Amino acid sequence: MVKAKDGDTVRVQYTGRLDDGSVFDSSVERETLQFTIGKGQVLHGVEQAVIGMRPQESKTVLVPAAEAYGPHRDEMTTEVQRSQFPDSVELKVGQRLQINQKNKQSIAVSVLELSDSTVTLDANHPLAGKDLTFDLQLVEIA
Repeated sequence: MVKAKDGDTVRVQYTGRLDDGSVFDSSVERETLQFTIGKGQVLHGVEQAVIGMRPQESKTVLVPAAEAYGPHRDEMTTEVQRSQFPDSVELKVGQRLQINQKNKQSIAVSVLELSDSTVTLDANHPLAGKDLTFDLQLVEIA
């Protein structure tokens, strides 16, 4: 039977879990994930785990933080004045926002902390600094 190799387009069913076992993402209730091995469309550790798998084969792989979304970087957090947000915006801890930078680029941030006068924002990826475990099943090699 054929094994997945570099350059193959594959369809994968996956569930991603954190160290505490909580699920952060899963394709089980959705369409399978389709990607081409070697194109960098998914995390490198997931891509490497699929290489050599046969259709319907399953495996679990740990992708360390350094090979996933990198370490959590403190310099990616900042405190801004609450007055910089329109009064109509109701802010909540954990909320994801799109912020326009001075160069007109848009960047995703999370609200970390709120006070009456300030908002602490985090531009790290929500999974930065976390080791990720993926349960993978190779559904098809296209």
